[in-house]
Amino acid sequence: MSTRSGGFRSRSKSAAQAAPQPDRRTGKGGGRGRAPQRGKQRAQSPAQTTSRVDTPRRVAYEVIGAVRSQDAYANLVLPKALKERRVRGRDAAFATEITYGTLRTQGVLDAVIAECSSRPLAEIAPEVLDALRLGAYQVLYTRVEPHAAVDTSVELVVGAGQEKARGFANAILRTIARTPAKEWIIRLTPPGDLAGAAFRHAHPEWIARSFAEALGSHSTELEAALEADSRRPTVHLVARPGEMSAEELALVVGGEQGRYSPYAVYLDSGAPAQLEPVRSGLAAVQDEGSQLIARAVAQAPVAGADQGRWLDLCAGPGGKAALLGALARIEGARVDAVEPAAHRAELVRSAVRGLPVTVHTADGREPGLEPGYDRVLVDAPCSGLGALRRRPEARWRKRESDIADLTALQYELLRSALRLTRPGGVVVYSTCSPDLRETRGIVEKAVAELGAVEMSAHCLVPGMENVGEYASVQMWPHRHGTDAMFFAVLRRE
Repeated sequence: MSTRSGGFRSRSKSAAQAAPQPDRRTGKGGGRGRAPQRGKQRAQSPAQTTSRVDTPRRVAYEVIGAVRSQDAYANLVLPKALKERRVRGRDAAFATEITYGTLRTQGVLDAVIAECSSRPLAEIAPEVLDALRLGAYQVLYTRVEPHAAVDTSVELVVGAGQEKARGFANAILRTIARTPAKEWIIRLTPPGDLAGAAFRHAHPEWIARSFAEALGSHSTELEAALEADSRRPTVHLVARPGEMSAEELALVVGGEQGRYSPYAVYLDSGAPAQLEPVRSGLAAVQDEGSQLIARAVAQAPVAGADQGRWLDLCAGPGGKAALLGALARIEGARVDAVEPAAHRAELVRSAVRGLPVTVHTADGREPGLEPGYDRVLVDAPCSGLGALRRRPEARWRKRESDIADLTALQYELLRSALRLTRPGGVVVYSTCSPDLRETRGIVEKAVAELGAVEMSAHCLVPGMENVGEYASVQMWPHRHGTDAMFFAVLRRE
């Protein structure tokens, strides 16, 4: 949780010069931390009112609004907004915390707001609800002083042109602030172990059920899995093989070498895109789990000689294709990378520049390539349930009904991959989802209907324990510190 908070800017230029800036945790400073009095004051425009809210909170509010109204991705919009507003250091950290936190805990926040509201959430203006969520998050999950969270959130409501909702928003947030966060959680937690765990850790119940089913006999770990899924992940870097070792990268960036991937380096924080090794193409940002999957493609044993024909059938946006290409260069192999979307194919070309990789803009189900590949990666489009911690708004956008369409596509891609693989060659099937319908369900169907033979993948992740009860590998944030990545190795007989 953040220990930062905010207050108001001074009401005039002269006042700002005469008095100290308000403390962002308390909202106090020069007597200017109070909400405006009603009655005799002149009405102000939304721009004037919003300008009295500190920049980190304004940025957070705008990003939350963009996520809601434009289906924007916070991890893309927020860094750009911080850069444009020149928000740095502790202010940037505070803006990031309250933005991501509000989006991540939306289900809990909505339950609390609904408990305090005289009208259903659906009848509250979206701009007002955004501000209520932002204020409620600060009250419930941070050390921001309640009056600062309440007052600035009310000012955001007024600044959004919702002057008539000022009293409504103020009443709700002050009601929330009167009850400790733990009491709200206890009061509103639904009955049932699974539903209760989902609510406490801000997940839709269907996602918690998916995790529990994937954990199987280890479903007692559900609380730990959900908790880890709500923590911001550390940054994982990959050192490009043949260009830089993980040891060298760790020394250059001040990080720690990874536990499992020989190319991984961990960073606690920072802006990885600005690091010189990343800027120069010697390293990239990539979850350690993804690194292990690309490495597994190059390491899995094939029957007969490897002729150096490798394929990435679902290559966009290019992270695994780049690592696979670097490994292929060392082995004297070449990689064909397939991506159906033209703009994503361009991202792949940018990622693999200088490597023995040829990018094809085509549908992986019918890519028009000559069969006979030694090694094929199917990093299938999936629900992304294993990477929710990197996309704070994603858990509330996804629908369980989407999985049926995804599994049909996943199976078709795996069937295509097996057709393109030579006898004795291997296919690595992977997803960034632990949902059994997208993982074991697809693999077992391929074994039953397509004549594929599953091989043990455990030897391809040396040192990584507790990776599941099957021949495949299931990683977890709470066990391994990676995204909840899955992969299986299939051989075409």
